[in-house]
Amino acid sequence: MTDSVVSAVPAVPAVAASGDSAADAADRITMFGAEWCGDCRRSKRLLDTLGVDYDYVDLLAVEDGADRAAAISGRTQIPVVVFPDGTHVVEPSDSVLHAKLTELGRI
Repeated sequence: MTDSVVSAVPAVPAVAASGDSAADAADRITMFGAEWCGDCRRSKRLLDTLGVDYDYVDLLAVEDGADRAAAISGRTQIPVVVFPDGTHVVEPSDSVLHAKLTELGRI
């Protein structure tokens, strides 16, 4: 597992549930991942345990999900977690993800 530095996110359309406004989508956390990925399961479990509201993009179910994740991170590693402040992390440790959520006031 590699902890990545929090980086700025290039312009990529946000994932929004139907009925959400663009402003609501811009305030969302989005995680790109896959069930077969241990780091993804771990990060998803942390988000769920902390009660963080986020959108999950399953790379096996969403046709362009992997391309979108790679466009954001510039890498093929997952999970990619995108934050409303325009930053993202790739393969974050629980402590890195927890610190970012604390910084954003999400926990």
